[in-house]
Amino acid sequence: MTTINPIIETVDIKKIYGMGDVQVAALDGLSIRILPGEFVAIMGPSGSGKSTLMNILACLDHPSEGQYFLDDQDVSHLSRRELALIRNQKLGFVFQSYNLLPRMSALENVELPMMYQHHNNMTPEQRIERAQAALEEVGLSNRAHHLPKELSGGQQQRVAIARALINDPVLILADEPTGNLDSRSSIEIINLLNRLNERGRTIVMVTHEPDIAGYTKRVLHIRDGKLEKDHLNGHSRSKLDRGLIEQISNETLEGAA
Repeated sequence: MTTINPIIETVDIKKIYGMGDVQVAALDGLSIRILPGEFVAIMGPSGSGKSTLMNILACLDHPSEGQYFLDDQDVSHLSRRELALIRNQKLGFVFQSYNLLPRMSALENVELPMMYQHHNNMTPEQRIERAQAALEEVGLSNRAHHLPKELSGGQQQRVAIARALINDPVLILADEPTGNLDSRSSIEIINLLNRLNERGRTIVMVTHEPDIAGYTKRVLHIRDGKLEKDHLNGHSRSKLDRGLIEQISNETLEGAA
């Protein structure tokens, strides 16, 4: 069987808050593996640990114990500066509230991450051309010079997705990307994420909406800081070998038992 190295692998990670006798384990020995090309939803009730997990996957926080491998690199104990470089080079983010700068156009918002890449030698013209291509990829090339306030919620989220793609990340992390949208816009956004996934993008999404999670290929259910359930969605169109993903799901659950 061909070995495929995971984009994400956590090994018995714990995140403990508090000191002394007053300690709370937001994550309690959580082990998961996510392969390149997967589209995975993370679900769980309030207080389950899914937001803490997302912060660790996003290199915004360290686990108290255990290891986190991102694209074959152990990032568990890197410095804040090193984590910032990892975020800029390897991760793309999509937020519930879009996080667009209100005085910048859609094009300028998409272009912004390239300006923080110190090794980026592109000219301003090349950056603009790349940002325009990203907006075209999400169907918003005709809104390039509009401010966020001139765009609908769904359009703003598409700008945010274009911004997440601009540095060609190995992983897109989406935190409740449809949480502020109406039903029609939510379907448009989840279909866009599906199209990006079909083109090879690896996507991990936190959502509390079962119908939105149903559009992904795989769902991880977190409860009390542990992996409660890991299953494939029936309509999965993954290009990866289905048996291989099922094997990883089973191994993950066995490790959590």
